[in-house]
Amino acid sequence: MERHKPFNIDQAEVMDAYKKVKANKGAAGVDQQSITEFEKDLENNLYKLWNRMASGSYFPPAVREVVIPKRSGGQRKLGIPTVTDRIAQQIVRMTIEPKIDKYFHQDSYGYRPNKQALDGIAITRKRCWKYEWLVEYDIKGLFDNIDHSKLMKVVRAHVTEKWAILYIQRWLIAPIQTKQGLKERTKGTPQGRVISPLLSNLFLHYAFDEWMQRKQPGKPWARYADDGIIHCRSKTEAETFLVELEQRLQQCGLEIQPTKTKIVHCGKGKEYPNQSFTFLGYEFRPRRALGNGEVFTSYLPAISKEKAKEIRAVIRADNIRARVDLSLEQIAEWYNPKIRGWANYFGKFYPSAMRRVWTHLNKALVLWAQSKYKKLRTSKRKARELIRKIQAQSGSLFHHWKLIGGKEIYV
Repeated sequence: MERHKPFNIDQAEVMDAYKKVKANKGAAGVDQQSITEFEKDLENNLYKLWNRMASGSYFPPAVREVVIPKRSGGQRKLGIPTVTDRIAQQIVRMTIEPKIDKYFHQDSYGYRPNKQALDGIAITRKRCWKYEWLVEYDIKGLFDNIDHSKLMKVVRAHVTEKWAILYIQRWLIAPIQTKQGLKERTKGTPQGRVISPLLSNLFLHYAFDEWMQRKQPGKPWARYADDGIIHCRSKTEAETFLVELEQRLQQCGLEIQPTKTKIVHCGKGKEYPNQSFTFLGYEFRPRRALGNGEVFTSYLPAISKEKAKEIRAVIRADNIRARVDLSLEQIAEWYNPKIRGWANYFGKFYPSAMRRVWTHLNKALVLWAQSKYKKLRTSKRKARELIRKIQAQSGSLFHHWKLIGGKEIYV
């Protein structure tokens, strides 16, 4: 590494950051340069980035605004950095994240190393059995509304590397390239940046997590980025807390998303308007359960209707029936990674709720058989019999067949 640079940045860290960015893929930024294009002159591009960052002369370009529809309605704005800028952000993230993350609370689950969303589901399930009431909240436009001055105050409290602080400041004020032109930024850290999840977590660590520890010590909670659950002992306690939460977030320049925030009753007894909520793709509500040979009602999480609908939409979009160029074994090789991903996440709790998804997938395989074999095109019954016969003979060909055949359906 060259000497006499103002900032000590190891060139090996630049290469490590590039590898992580490449593994995460991602779209091109304002310069329209893809990872493939960047790699055509990889050594020189990485050297120029290192040289500018180590010299203090790196200025991030604008991020490209991409608007995507939200599943719940409305739109979400993403800020897509260039490949070079993603690598620069990854360098800073790799440097500061280990020092910052150790201060985060154990019930903060979003965008953290060694933390999983399923951990948040598991602890929330247990707490719903102990506490009859809870507040489900969502923060409106978190990434677009973080106060820069408040954020930089906590960044300086945790980050000692002057070069990292310098570039975080520059990223915060880097403009957004919209269809209408460049737009200056006075607040927020665009969703889509490599550094944004860490910065938003650091901001909420003080805006919410630490506040809960200091001011609300008797209320267990779980937070995943801007979504959270707080357990309460009574409806009155939940109502009082929700008012206090709104006030706290307003102090920090944030606000509640009213359409996604509510008080929920998760106990037994009377009927209440809200007896269910959705957290991290799971819907929590009273469900039939089996224990010690008896059937009873318990408050349990299972894949939400919205997520099940999304998976079925993916299966339809993949148009398995049209892949007559593939054998069934090849389709299994193609599709099993997706099936395992769905089963490992949404089948962790109350996996019997996944049956409709697996049935939909089986129907897609039946339609494939009809398209593949001429003698089956006019008989769905015979196509279904063929798939059932193959399932009986090769129950592990598709991952979900193994789950159903092995009776790994439990509550």
